[in-house]
Amino acid sequence: MIEKEIDPTRVPKHVAVIMDGNGRWATRQGLNRIEGHIQGYKTLRRIVEDASNLGVEVLTTYTFSTENWTRPKEEVDALMKLIVQAARAEIADMQELGVRLMVSGRIEELPDATREELLQDIEATKGNTKMILNLAINYGGRREIVDAARKIARRVAAGDFKPEDIDEHLFSQYLYSPELPDPDLLIRTANEMRISNFLLWEIAYSEIYVTKKLWPEFTKEDLIEAIIDYQGRTRKFGAVVEEKS
Repeated sequence: MIEKEIDPTRVPKHVAVIMDGNGRWATRQGLNRIEGHIQGYKTLRRIVEDASNLGVEVLTTYTFSTENWTRPKEEVDALMKLIVQAARAEIADMQELGVRLMVSGRIEELPDATREELLQDIEATKGNTKMILNLAINYGGRREIVDAARKIARRVAAGDFKPEDIDEHLFSQYLYSPELPDPDLLIRTANEMRISNFLLWEIAYSEIYVTKKLWPEFTKEDLIEAIIDYQGRTRKFGAVVEEKS
């Protein structure tokens, strides 16, 4: 089995995923886009368990971007409703699997029902330690950096520290989820060669893996292939490192 090819000592601790292709999948099936998002949720449900079983410690998924608000209102409303329904449906399984829920993004701008459900589940799962599922909702990489800069500017104005005290480590502490390590591996589905404003600060040295599979088609085997590909690379972080034979 392909899973046996994974080196269990070198599984990426943090995997980030741009879950692209729900709409295209639905169109190819003769369905509306909302059905594609429902199928995408079912895929995520499976991949959360698969990633946890493979030893991934953090899984961050691009669930709803700040740009997604420009989509048709019917689709946006359906996505917000789906987030609520999925959170309610999965809370028992998350507790059983030991998965802790986190959210990165401007959660305060979400509709009341969506925000309240997410906050309840974040609180309910905060003691779980097997894996973190970090949903990037109402998230934009540039906005995250701007929000961090604003927080730091307020601290400087208050006299808490000086501009020359600001370095990369300090800046990173003001991002949405500073307690999380940077992603080791970024997976993008649907064969798109774009970052799409996702984790711009955090993926500075992430390994990137692109697959032709649309997100609803993504399987455990595809996740394993991405991890095996990751394990075959030499991570240099800007240094000179001897290539693996």
